[in-house]
Amino acid sequence: MKLLKQILDFYLNSSIHVALSCYALVRITFHFFHIQYDEPMALFVFFGTIVGYNFVKYDALVRVKRKPVGIQLKIIAVLSFLSVILVGYYFFHLKRITQIVSVVIFAITTLYTLPFFPNRKNARNWAGVKIYIVALCWVGATLVLPYINAEIPFTADFFIKCIQRFVLVFVLILVFEILDLANDDPHLQTVPQTIGVKRTKILGFSLLVPFWVLGILSFTLHDLIINLIMVVTLMLFIFFANTNRSRYYTSFWVESVPIFWWLMIAFL
Repeated sequence: MKLLKQILDFYLNSSIHVALSCYALVRITFHFFHIQYDEPMALFVFFGTIVGYNFVKYDALVRVKRKPVGIQLKIIAVLSFLSVILVGYYFFHLKRITQIVSVVIFAITTLYTLPFFPNRKNARNWAGVKIYIVALCWVGATLVLPYINAEIPFTADFFIKCIQRFVLVFVLILVFEILDLANDDPHLQTVPQTIGVKRTKILGFSLLVPFWVLGILSFTLHDLIINLIMVVTLMLFIFFANTNRSRYYTSFWVESVPIFWWLMIAFL
């Protein structure tokens, strides 16, 4: 049992799980826009997520706080290094415009982690900004990149899907912020810190309604039913979220929502 927990912890701490969630959203983008499976694009996002998230999570830990580097962190560093190589490999298989946009997303991620401006903290610590930066990066990586790499003309449907994807990620982050309320710096002004847990849950419920309704404009009946199942599942996650929940509640179960969504689309 202890070994299984160690494996699960490594799986989560190394960002493989969140990378799989991003990969699932890329596959969902392929499905919605009838894009043939593009392996370089999908794996670029998968390995890029590992690199980006590990950079965000462990940069301050090692560079600023000078924490001792244990065996797990060393393995994660090796995994991240291999992921950097694979990101570089798949980068050169993308269209030029996709490469440019991906560099912009990487720049935003770097800004999120490193303090580029004098006497200012990194964007991760800017009051009230974190949730929007993360949501925009997810939309850019999992929807915009696959779309432009497929060289599809921009349509109203594309912008509707962007709004839906942003709302989905925004709601997922709300659950994280509810659980992290006791540990987050008050100066971050996260949504629960600003309006309280009860109103944050109401906000999450409210956002999921137009998320599903907008799908009526472009989804098939099959996709609408699957989306409804996903919306109900997310509402349950929001309802039962509280500061006493285990970290696995968000780090594993909540981040699994895009994976379950993809599997339902693929196999139901």
